[in-house]
Amino acid sequence: MVGFGSALANLRGVLRQPESHVEVVDGETVPVGMLLGTLGALLLDAGSSVTDVRSALEKAREAAGIGPGLAVGVLPALVIVSETATGSATIVNAEGVELSFRQAARANRLVLGLESGSIALAEIPARVRAIRAGTRPPAALPWIAGNALTAAGLAVVFRCPWWAILVTLGVGALVGVIGLLLRRFREAVAIIPFLAAFMSTAVVGIVAAATGFDHVPLFAVCAPVAVFVPGALITNALLELTAADIVTGSSRLVQGVIMLGFMAAGIAAGSALTGLHVDPSSAALVGEVAGVGTDRGGWEAVPSYWVSWVAVVVLALGLGLVFGSGWRLTLVSVAVMVTAYALVSGTSPLWGSVVATGATAALLFIATRLLERLVPVIPATVSFFPAFLLLVPGTVGLVAVSTLDPVALATPLATFVSLCVGTKIGGLLPGLFARNAPTH
Repeated sequence: MVGFGSALANLRGVLRQPESHVEVVDGETVPVGMLLGTLGALLLDAGSSVTDVRSALEKAREAAGIGPGLAVGVLPALVIVSETATGSATIVNAEGVELSFRQAARANRLVLGLESGSIALAEIPARVRAIRAGTRPPAALPWIAGNALTAAGLAVVFRCPWWAILVTLGVGALVGVIGLLLRRFREAVAIIPFLAAFMSTAVVGIVAAATGFDHVPLFAVCAPVAVFVPGALITNALLELTAADIVTGSSRLVQGVIMLGFMAAGIAAGSALTGLHVDPSSAALVGEVAGVGTDRGGWEAVPSYWVSWVAVVVLALGLGLVFGSGWRLTLVSVAVMVTAYALVSGTSPLWGSVVATGATAALLFIATRLLERLVPVIPATVSFFPAFLLLVPGTVGLVAVSTLDPVALATPLATFVSLCVGTKIGGLLPGLFARNAPTH
């Protein structure tokens, strides 16, 4: 990303905006387009979809008393704010540096402050610099421990036998080490999903062959690499497509499918090397695994169902470590994920897993929006994300791509669509209620 100061210097003398479209920042006149672009770039790095970023910038613009004379356009890596009267434009690139959950929460609090008018546009540069100053490489121990806990939590939630749970715990830590080392090299980022999937499959295959365990569920292989599965990316792509952001949604969708392809290739390579056969029928959704079990004993036995509730808490703690949530947001994540698990498990027998996923997404998004209004330090986009990861059937999509089974492929696709519809409805209803509320 072009820094705020250097970008301003490059644009000075090029842009000619009316006095109503400028703000005074530290004694200098700054185009409002630059301020909005700087905020938008921060939100993109925080993981917001282009649809949400554009909406946030337009609300901030309206709250500042600026009409549609400034048009906002957002792409995956840049923000364009153009003067409709003259056609001049301000372009700010995102840095492409992933922000932690705590930074994302601070970014969303900044947006809420701008929308309410409690924060002025002129404060954006200083606040954005303060948020970005907290960017740090992931600490080794929390990152590795978070990957291990996430892997083990998913393995229990999706009813893997005890031997697979212990293996995923160790493989999750190993995958965390690999990801931590390779993230330092920009050229290696694209190959991490393949290497992680290959390593996970190879280790599980070696253990299964050495012990004679012939029943290998899907999540014994996929749970250790769940952090790299682009389920959230693909769902955001579908959300953007439904919001008519065709270019961005299509590009994100292609990126997600390519990542899935890399991971499927890693699983295929690891299976070929070790002779591992993964049971494709074990690719169940969250609401379908409550009654899953085996008649085997010992290490091949499946934990009691009540252990799954403990595993959901472990999963939330692991995600908090991986994404740098901090203890307050981690506690919120625990509450949201337990609620999500309860809702989808309780409604799936009545409505089916696909419909239950969408309904759960809608209810939770409404609840997190209401929580955001009561406690602004807990933004809805951050508190909803842990439940989003639990509901997104990314690993189910991974096995569908791996097996090229059209029947298996239909399940994650239908669930993705249901999740998108539920999220859209959940985001729409609070706004309608607020718009129709009486004013005094």
